[in-house]
Amino acid sequence: MNFQDELKKRTEEIEKVLESYLPAEEGFARTMAQAMNYSVLAGGKRLRPMLILETLRMFGGEEKLAYPFMAAMEMIHTHSLVHDDLPALDNDDYRRGRLTTHKVYGEAMGVLSGVALLNYAYEVMFTAFDLKEAQGNQACVIQALKVMSHKTGLYGMLGGQSVDVENDGKPMSREMIDYIYENKTSALIEASMMTGAILGGASEEEVSVIEKAAGNIGLAFQIQDDILDVTSTAEELGKPIHSDEKNHKTTYVTLMGTEKASQQVKKLSDEAVELLEGLNKKNEFLFTLIRELVGRRK
Repeated sequence: MNFQDELKKRTEEIEKVLESYLPAEEGFARTMAQAMNYSVLAGGKRLRPMLILETLRMFGGEEKLAYPFMAAMEMIHTHSLVHDDLPALDNDDYRRGRLTTHKVYGEAMGVLSGVALLNYAYEVMFTAFDLKEAQGNQACVIQALKVMSHKTGLYGMLGGQSVDVENDGKPMSREMIDYIYENKTSALIEASMMTGAILGGASEEEVSVIEKAAGNIGLAFQIQDDILDVTSTAEELGKPIHSDEKNHKTTYVTLMGTEKASQQVKKLSDEAVELLEGLNKKNEFLFTLIRELVGRRK
């Protein structure tokens, strides 16, 4: 298997799924739809929907059942980026190599289109009940919806974001940084892989293992983001570098230095792969994807 070729192919497949669920740019609210679509179609790794699909494949589930959740997850993730970039938060002008949503459509539309993406994600997820693949699997769809909503809200991504904003520029303990990372970043990775497992027919015990492995992956992913903010270039990242330093953010790099932070990334990712391999399920692409994340330059 040539990993890069497979990655490109699967990313293109995911792009088609996303496009099929985007709102039509018409009517009086077309500017909102345009802003939503501008944000979602800005590119990116499509990591979270990919994790949903690849985890479902690992358990042998019906792939079309994952499609609404894949599109919804990318909308949820994109909503968080749109709001992260706003003047009230990180005040960034560029994201994924082009102007951020609020720089193109204005701050008010940045706020509104971000909220609309979050709401639209749930509308899309509920369409899973209309699929023929959902017949006999409705309990799994309900469980996946519960996981997605829980990991997105107060006890997940938004909770982590709130603590991050509240402590912006202040010195933070390792415990608080872990809380922020485990919720702001890991929660959506966990939701993605758990959703894939649930829709794929995994047992409760297997879903629990997936959650733990995904938590490690999410934490490793965020620490690597800290490292890239220091070691990468703006061209590679598609966004400004040294933003953590500019915003006086405490990160794993500021706490323990680049070398030890890198060691932590490897430790977490190795543990995640070990947990997944312990399930005795095969998905070579998924395991390689997780390993590749730790060495990424963007």
